[in-house]
Amino acid sequence: MWFLRRMLWIPWTAKKTNERVLNEANKRRSLVRTIRKRQSTFLGHVMRRGKLEHLVTTVKFEGKRSRGRQREKIMDGLATWLGPGKVSDILAVVKDRDLWRDMIANAYKQGT
Repeated sequence: MWFLRRMLWIPWTAKKTNERVLNEANKRRSLVRTIRKRQSTFLGHVMRRGKLEHLVTTVKFEGKRSRGRQREKIMDGLATWLGPGKVSDILAVVKDRDLWRDMIANAYKQGT
């Protein structure tokens, strides 16, 4: 954001929100979308491979949970990003590479 403010000659003392600066520059935030896209392509690779990484991402472990707010799991985050559906639906779609790529492309275009 500081780079956009510099390019638009907006002083740091100006009380402009980041959203307003983005609108003036005709830009959108894309970092989260890029991260989700890379996570989903990596997940597809791991799930089709079906080795140790597949077990780590799909198996629930026995034992006590740690205190405090639980960390967001990759599968849950991708389930919300890719659209309505459960994690089990996503695991079924991953097996078909072309369908998985189309699903990722549609979610990326929607920008959710």
